[in-house]
Amino acid sequence: MFILMVVIFVLGYLAIALEHPIKIDKAASALLIGTLTWVAYIMGAADIFNSGVSSAWNSYLAANPDANTKECIIDFIVHNQIIEHLGEISEILFFLLGAMTIVEIVDQHQGFSIITDKIKTTNKVKLLWILSFLTFFMSAVLDNLTTTIVMIALLRKLIADKETRWFYASMVVLAANAGGAWSPIGDVTTIMLWIGGQVTAAKIILMVFIPSLVTLVIPALFLSFTMKGEVTRPKLSNADSKEFTNAFERKLILAMGVGALLFVPIFKTITHLPPYMGMLLGLGVIWVTTELMHKKKTGEDKGRLTVVGILRKVDVPTVLFFLGILSAVASLQSAGQLGLVAKWLDEVTNNNIYIINTAIGILSSIVDNVPLVAGAMGMYDIQAVGHFATDGIFWELLAFTAGTGGSILIIGSAAGVAAMGLEKIDFIWYMKRISLLALMGYFAGIGAYWLQATLLHSH
Repeated sequence: MFILMVVIFVLGYLAIALEHPIKIDKAASALLIGTLTWVAYIMGAADIFNSGVSSAWNSYLAANPDANTKECIIDFIVHNQIIEHLGEISEILFFLLGAMTIVEIVDQHQGFSIITDKIKTTNKVKLLWILSFLTFFMSAVLDNLTTTIVMIALLRKLIADKETRWFYASMVVLAANAGGAWSPIGDVTTIMLWIGGQVTAAKIILMVFIPSLVTLVIPALFLSFTMKGEVTRPKLSNADSKEFTNAFERKLILAMGVGALLFVPIFKTITHLPPYMGMLLGLGVIWVTTELMHKKKTGEDKGRLTVVGILRKVDVPTVLFFLGILSAVASLQSAGQLGLVAKWLDEVTNNNIYIINTAIGILSSIVDNVPLVAGAMGMYDIQAVGHFATDGIFWELLAFTAGTGGSILIIGSAAGVAAMGLEKIDFIWYMKRISLLALMGYFAGIGAYWLQATLLHSH
């Protein structure tokens, strides 16, 4: 069953990658592997636990020596592991749902037109740099997932041609992941390291900013020489060109939407509650505001602008895709397959932190970076001095590689998955046209970090 879990995961992963050729929605494949891996896990639990590879079970058994019975094993998986992982997954899902709804509310109130009207250029190269830098700095403040959702809503207003929009959406993913890596609140993995005490806010910004910038600039420079011509703006349909809201409403909802997203890290710092609570609080406030704002409106206008109407437009399959893929990864974490990969990495690289982190980054383009970073945090303790101390080279480089390595494949990061779901970007298309660019930027960024660390430590 231990091997079967890996086989199910790999086959499901292939189905997700080949979504367009096989014509099966990736959310369906993700839900299948998300449930079947757990079925295989619970069916073969006794053998898996006896082999000693599941660190979660080993810790539980040490605390409960009498638990090695069939009933206790089932109880451990159903009432301990699934509940624990579902809690973590739900935090991401509700955060995502809240962010997507807020962005959709702003979009329906035509709030983004305030920004898109400012971007006058149709020159492909200029637009590439404007959007890349806008995404890079936005994702450091909001987070890479929310920023990607916002930027794709903007792209739809700026670019008509589907494939051209895919190119820009892919660069948004690269820029969002690069921008999220150097900020303590920009990426789930950096947040984990910051909360865990592995890095401090000031030092992570100082040490990872330049490598992250390099990761973005290299692909953008390369594309500057290959992209030619102008983009065509989409022709607005009557529904889009008709103004459902006045200038005051547009500005208010845009300000409230961005304010709600920016408020999330502040809310977390003040209350210590998980970020999704702050997101749902923001959504609740905006919801009440729009209800009061539109209570006198009737008919089509009201239906389009109320949150109940807007919720019908939110992309639920993307949320279900996250649920499936994160559940599958959680089962592999519980049963111990991820732990074995981590140990193997240590042995093969002879504990070289640059090779380990580079490998973790590349691996995070295949497997979700959250359990990889969680695994690394579990594998290595914070030490008083050296590479594994707080703000040590290992942790800073881990934040960078896990954050930016996910760009190599479209399903390697939350931002990529969101872009794939919202724009229906083809996995193979991304691999052919973007993966090599992302790899170039990734290795250039690691080189920049190494150079920076060497120069700083030589003084």
